[in-house]
Amino acid sequence: MPKYPPPEALPGEPVRAVLPAGTPVYRVHGTHRDATAFNTRQAHPFYYGGRFDSTVYEPYGYAYIGLSVGAAVCEVLLRSVPFEGDGSVRLLPRASFERRCLSFLRLAADVEVVSLMAGAELAAVAQDSWLVHAEGAEYPQTRDWGHWIRRGTAPWAQGFVWPSKREPSDRVAVLFEDRFGGAAALEPAGPERVDFGTGEGERWLNGVLAAYWARGAPRVGGVG
Repeated sequence: MPKYPPPEALPGEPVRAVLPAGTPVYRVHGTHRDATAFNTRQAHPFYYGGRFDSTVYEPYGYAYIGLSVGAAVCEVLLRSVPFEGDGSVRLLPRASFERRCLSFLRLAADVEVVSLMAGAELAAVAQDSWLVHAEGAEYPQTRDWGHWIRRGTAPWAQGFVWPSKREPSDRVAVLFEDRFGGAAALEPAGPERVDFGTGEGERWLNGVLAAYWARGAPRVGGVG
């Protein structure tokens, strides 16, 4: 964890990257939310919330996406699910996935983002891999840094992109609703969403998680 807050100004020129229109992306989200709708729930400034969520001090809608199915699933569902050290399969608490689904989407337009993919790119925002690898206990600090980067890259930065911590072969991104000027950022593509709360959806999810030596915990009194 950094022992200091963000400096007054960015030390370098943040690296701009473009995620092209039509790029397939994948989103794990609550079944109550439309797949293309931004999340407007504000994280607590000091406790619960995600890596780059908004707060009451920095309000904005946001959407996390993965550029592969594995990255989208792992970034949401395998956070804080460690290996036990005995070789056993990791079990996800049912509450963590039963009210979630995966939607198949694509970018509705070119999206300009701050790239946090490489060491030099992180250094341009006065950071290192901690910013994109920190675990949940440090998310209040990553949110603070994310808000500072947003302010320093307004109005052009429509989001951030970085290497997935749990699927390092691919990327994840966060998109900011206020940077799209009311235009659509995401649109449906491909199959219908996969609802993890159904038997078929849970089997699909376990098929993805098997490669990561994980699965959903069985139902109490039955088989999941």
